[in-house]
Amino acid sequence: MSVSLTWIQGLNLFVPDHGGETIVKLEVDMDQDRFYSSVSGYYDEIFPLNPKQIGFIVEELGSLEERYFLDVGCSTGKLANGLCQLGALGVGIDLNEDMIRQAKASYSSASLNFRKMNMLHLNNAFPLRYFDTVICFGNTLVHLNSYAEVKVFLSNVSGLLKSGGKLLLQILNYDYILDKQITELPVIENKHIHFTRQYTLPDAGEQTIAFRTRLAVKSSGDYLENSTPLLPVRKKELERMLYTAGFKQLRFYAGFEREAYSGDHLPLVVVAENE
Repeated sequence: MSVSLTWIQGLNLFVPDHGGETIVKLEVDMDQDRFYSSVSGYYDEIFPLNPKQIGFIVEELGSLEERYFLDVGCSTGKLANGLCQLGALGVGIDLNEDMIRQAKASYSSASLNFRKMNMLHLNNAFPLRYFDTVICFGNTLVHLNSYAEVKVFLSNVSGLLKSGGKLLLQILNYDYILDKQITELPVIENKHIHFTRQYTLPDAGEQTIAFRTRLAVKSSGDYLENSTPLLPVRKKELERMLYTAGFKQLRFYAGFEREAYSGDHLPLVVVAENE
């Protein structure tokens, strides 16, 4: 029996084509970098720019004219570019080479540059007290492997922020997810893709959630599947780590429209003001 092979760009491999439907299984132990490379060409279809994020940032900072920002986990650079169009000056970092390549090709300018960088290495890359704000959206924080790594990141961010500067953070509300046993997030679908996200919640003694995704590309019928661990940081633990890192005023919201935090919702948006 002959089996046709399909080349999957980004994964750099051939896979069997089963009756016109190419199925790529990315195993649990496949690193996140390889997965994000595989979906980088579809990333803006899955997560288009949310104008509410820009509105939220503007409300926090006032005028963005000549405000310096760092966008951690910048992906393809669209949020950073939106801020620079309003007068800000910034740097976007991401661990994934393909994301950064797209960001540089699309948005690099005199006011915005991009770097491939690990979010744990910030203290060696920028001057102290340099940024007016550090932005970390897109559930980026929980891709760190341990509370120890989260503490390192938050401490480094505090050192890079000016006095009174703000960390703007968005993750999911893991108190709600864990307490309500949420195992599936809302499906993301448009005319180009169908993207499902499921959780395998931790058993007693386990620390991480298994985050499983399935991306269907409608034009080709191809599928990309992945599973990666996430660190489900609860609100109380996040508060403790932020205060320990040097942040003095914390505000928690249920979304970018500043809905009051009640605990019974998926989004969690945090404003942490530096000392």
